[in-house]
Amino acid sequence: MNLQTKKEKAGVMSVADKTILYTGAAGGLGAETTLHFLRAGARVVAIDNDRKKVEALLGRVKSEGLQDLTMCEADLADHADLRRRLDEKARELGGLDVVINNAAIYPSKPFEQYTIEEHQAVQRVNVDAAIVCVQAALPGMREKGWGRIINIASVTAYGGWANLSPYVQSKGALIGLTRAWAREFGQYGITVNAIAPGAFPTDAEKIHPDPKGYTRFVLDHQAVKRRGHPHDIANALMFFASEESGFITGQTVNVDGGWVMH
Repeated sequence: MNLQTKKEKAGVMSVADKTILYTGAAGGLGAETTLHFLRAGARVVAIDNDRKKVEALLGRVKSEGLQDLTMCEADLADHADLRRRLDEKARELGGLDVVINNAAIYPSKPFEQYTIEEHQAVQRVNVDAAIVCVQAALPGMREKGWGRIINIASVTAYGGWANLSPYVQSKGALIGLTRAWAREFGQYGITVNAIAPGAFPTDAEKIHPDPKGYTRFVLDHQAVKRRGHPHDIANALMFFASEESGFITGQTVNVDGGWVMH
């Protein structure tokens, strides 16, 4: 067995048979990670309500002959229904071992044009739904004495981003919850970490009127002079979901090509 095969086997072993709850699992960054986990032998409960992206993900799963994907088209803004669905899935699957809070909405306009209701709507999906997901998974994690919670933050939380104040606010909240949950849940064998992606080429970039100019802006800010790929996030998530990350908690890791050093 060569070194690469040994590494791949170790990665597969680390999340095999784990049940992963993943919000926004069919999106630009989510789909690649979902496939990553399925290839490694994990079960994925994928929450996404974008029908086109869901169909594309299901097509890729089928073409690769992968199994153990459960789609759940829950509305993250409807917390009562979300909790009901998650409790049902937890009972069916014997608990949720890993929670990845990835789904987010990101309206863009000047701060003074947002209503307080619009701020609250972003918070409801980006933060409050994450709280519901963790509350649904926590009893099973505590019973097993093992769990992984991963919040997806953002490079925007480090400042310098106009017109996205509700989104930036929500990502800052997730970083705070990462630290609070890590302190509170560590005694049960549960780790909580965050990943802050940089500027990846996803649907979120479509809000920019000058794509080429935006790409130049991104590369100017990064130490690594290439755009990020979904597998860059997938690899980081795989590590934090695995046994190998068991002594790391309360951290926010920037997967951004060195953006925050600029």
